[in-house]
Parts: sequence; C-alpha cells; structure tokens
Amino acid sequence: MEIVLPEKSYEIIVKRHGLESVGDWIASLWKNKKIAIISDEHVFPIYGEKILQQLKNYEVCHYAVPAGENSKSLDMANKLYEFLADEQFTRSDAVIALGGGVVGDLASFVASTYMRGIAFVQIPTSLLAQVDSSIGGKTAVNSSKAKNMIGTFAQPDGVLIDPETLTTLPELRVREGIAEIIKCGAISDASLWKDLEELTGIQDLLVHSEAIILKALNVKKTVVEEDEFDNGSRLLLNFGHTIGHAIENTAGYGEISHGEAVAIGMVKISETAEEKNLSPTGITDQIIAMNRKYQLPVAYQPWDAEKFYTAITHDKKARGDSLNIVLLKEIGKAYIQKIKLTEFKEYLIEGK
Repeated sequence: MEIVLPEKSYEIIVKRHGLESVGDWIASLWKNKKIAIISDEHVFPIYGEKILQQLKNYEVCHYAVPAGENSKSLDMANKLYEFLADEQFTRSDAVIALGGGVVGDLASFVASTYMRGIAFVQIPTSLLAQVDSSIGGKTAVNSSKAKNMIGTFAQPDGVLIDPETLTTLPELRVREGIAEIIKCGAISDASLWKDLEELTGIQDLLVHSEAIILKALNVKKTVVEEDEFDNGSRLLLNFGHTIGHAIENTAGYGEISHGEAVAIGMVKISETAEEKNLSPTGITDQIIAMNRKYQLPVAYQPWDAEKFYTAITHDKKARGDSLNIVLLKEIGKAYIQKIKLTEFKEYLIEGK
C-alpha cells in the first residue's frame, strides 16, 4: 500500500514474517546512513538482535526506553536528543522506531525535531500501532495537561508491518488495537464492520490479521491523503477519541489503555448523540455489542464529568470556544459536528 501526499509518498508493507527481510527493506530506502534503533525495554529484547544482525553494513546504535505511556514525554525526548548527539548523528542519519504506539510517537517526534528533522521509518509491533499510529505522519509526546499536546507532522520513509509480532503481545495490547479497527469500520467501512461481526473473536481475528489490518489501513490512508494536516476529513479518525483522551488524562497515563478509553468514548458519545437525534436509534447498542465481543469496556468508573471537561478544553480538536466531534450517520458513515465547548458538557453526563 502506498500513501501518496504532495510533499512525500511512501510505502506501507504488510507482510507476515516481514522482520526476516528488514535488511533488504532498509537497503532499498537508505544508503550510507548511521542508524539509531529506538525501542523499549519489552520489545528490543525480542526483536532487536534480529534486526541488528541484518544491518551489519550500517553503523547502528540503539536505545531502549522504559515501556509504557510515561516514556512519551519531553523528558524522555531530551534524553534521546542527547543520545543522538553523543553518537554524533547528523542530518544525513536516520532512526528506526521499533515498538508500539508509544515508541512510534516518541521516536518519530525526536527524529522530526532533532536538527530540524532527520529520516525515520516505523516498524510497529503492536496492533494499535500497526492499524493507526505508525502511518499518517503524526508525532507527539504528552504534557501534564493533555495527551499528544506537543508534536509535529512528519512522514516516515516507510512502514513495515509484520503481523507475526502480534503473537508476542499480551491480550490487552491486542484488544486495544481492535478498538481502533472497530472505529475504522464504524466511520468508513461497513464491510470491515461485517468482517468483525463474522469473526468468532480475538484469536480468529489474529488468524486473519493481514486482511483486517489492510482494510483498517485503507480507511486511514484515504483520509490522510485527503487531509494530511488534520484540518478537515482526517478529524473523522477521532471518533471516540475526545472522551477517550480525557479518560486517559484524568485516570493518569497508563492506568487505562488508549484502546480501552477509545472504546468507552465511542459508546458514550454515540449514546448522547442518539438522545439528541444526531445519530440513529440503536447505533450505541451495536457499538456496545462489538466492544463486548472483543472484550473491550463500555463504561468507566469513577466518572467525573467536570474533570473530563477540563481535560477536553485542552484537546487539540478544540478551536476557540468550539469543538469538532465525530458522530455516526450509520455504521460505515460518519460526519463532523461543530459544537460549543460548553455544549459538550451534555456528552459527559453519566449514562442512563
């Protein structure tokens, strides 16, 4: 699959056992570069040596950050800047982001800002990263005020997705990736939604992961190519995320996974949209049923509307005193609704 953009295009390769040919892939992209592999302390011990063995023609160093959302910070970014400087990296060198969404966001943010930008590729090893965060060019770290508040738009030179890496994931990490796949079906691909209904559960999805990943990626590819810088249709990808990010922020990063928070956010925003006749009757029940099928939550406690509202005022989707939210017309079709921030409080009142 190719992402075609005005300034830069790149390939996404989805290939089972694709890590076996990382060396050839890198050689097709880069010549004579010094390479830093940025990973985390869980992923690097599993895949790092395999990749290092294939990059013997390059000068390679590596840095493994602590696993978890807390590493997605300016403090950790600064440590990585210092690491790259100590290794005498220049603008002609490059970064490989090897890991899940935290590593991908952090490493690409560092690459895009070190010396005003050096080349990088993504090798996502979690389902969430494979279907969402590794493509599209958004990089970010969190602040104490909001998730992903500090970031850039920077496209990778390529993305290599090996579904075989999913076999080493804890089930929680698989489930949170499925939340993003459910989102893709809900907003843009009724056939993907039907596939999810027909699969028997998580293990069956993993068996068919290549086809499911490609369908989810195609949803993101379409909106990224239409709206690279997130000013229009790309906002559709934020279905469930406004409330989801608020839940993550108020719970404390890492206390509830991104996918779990998004799953709850899709339910909550649809529930209120139904009450306001902005989404069709029964849409929330369909989302609840899909979440439960893939062992995702549908509610959160303790529910604190005031804290969530405070977090949402820092949301990147806010524009002045307004907020763009994503609602469903039906499964497979979504739209963007602009509302006043104060009106959004109604979407945060605890469920029926």
